[in-house]
Amino acid sequence: MLSSLSKSVRQYMLVTFNYWNFTITDGALRMLVVLYFHDLGYGTLAIASLFLFYEFFGVVTNLVGGWLGARLGLNRTMNIGLLMQIIALMMLAVPNVWLTIPWVMAAQALSGIAKDLNKMSAKSAIKTLVPDEQQGALYKWVAILTGSKNALKGLGFFVGGLLLTLIGFQGAVIAMASVLAVVLVCSLVWLDSGMGKAKSKPKFSQIFSKSERINVLSLARMFLFGARDVWFVVALPIYLGTVFGWDHSLVGGFLALWVVAYGLVQGIAPRITGKADGKVPDSMAAFRWAILLTGITAVIAYCVHIEWQPQAVIVIGLMLFGAIFAINSSLHSYLIVSFAKGDGVSMDVGFYYMANAMGRLIGTILSGWVFQLYGLSACLWVSAAFLLLASLVSCRLPAANRAVVNES
Repeated sequence: MLSSLSKSVRQYMLVTFNYWNFTITDGALRMLVVLYFHDLGYGTLAIASLFLFYEFFGVVTNLVGGWLGARLGLNRTMNIGLLMQIIALMMLAVPNVWLTIPWVMAAQALSGIAKDLNKMSAKSAIKTLVPDEQQGALYKWVAILTGSKNALKGLGFFVGGLLLTLIGFQGAVIAMASVLAVVLVCSLVWLDSGMGKAKSKPKFSQIFSKSERINVLSLARMFLFGARDVWFVVALPIYLGTVFGWDHSLVGGFLALWVVAYGLVQGIAPRITGKADGKVPDSMAAFRWAILLTGITAVIAYCVHIEWQPQAVIVIGLMLFGAIFAINSSLHSYLIVSFAKGDGVSMDVGFYYMANAMGRLIGTILSGWVFQLYGLSACLWVSAAFLLLASLVSCRLPAANRAVVNES
């Protein structure tokens, strides 16, 4: 059956399978670290610091990884990412007394590099598999990859909480490393060796984008993801556990459901944003959805600040935030792949996801620091401010719509 499919479809399926498995372990590891080290008595700022190198090296990796992908091919950067994640997981499979902050930060640094190599490679690969004139198909494929990835990251949150309860921290990381080892072997055997390699070898000095629209979109992306992570990464899981009294499985399960729903909305975003009308989105769509999310976040922040029905507000508000954020994220993911040059696509995509990682880094640091000093409502106000900035920046993107062609 698979042999009857075109080569590009088979490669897309392999890239997606690779990305899916990696994403489950990435989400599970995030939840494992937050919950396990909170149990060990670490404060929220200390827990946030464990992810500092994860996010920082994501910035560096996306910048340099795009250049490497263009020179070496996306298959190599994707496989290197898998191998590094396996090493990072095994670094954490040591006795508890070895799990010091510097050691865990080093493992998280490797995991951050691995994650962004894998993501940059997967997103860039789609551009090489879809002709430029098929913008509708490009939007659909990007939305499916991005949405499924986030749905599975949500599953990873649940898996992390469940594995921590059932087999403990060390058992969990060993199990995940074993699964990824099998995925790596499949990828080495079947992934196309020439995927994404530029016809001309780009110079290292070309890693910074010279395209105004990519620079503007990257800045908007930085504020967008900083706005999410400033309350979602550290503050929210700790708040749910300490203020609401939820146990690990409940916290992990709730956040898993949130990210799964978020991923499902990302997958159907093309239908929501107007593809059915024969148009693909432009900058005004990015602005409208960002400003809507700004208003929703401000309302949630105010309700939490005055302590009005906090459990209902956070649960319902988080679901609404996730749905609108998912549409924003899917729009951005399509726009960057559409804007990127066909030859050496990973250069532009890598630069863009460097800004994404920078936003996550800023959001992660602020999530621990602001929550520890001022509480969850302050994190939400910072989130609303970041979203307002993302909205204003989006106004500078090109405004012309293009008709959807060849949607299949």
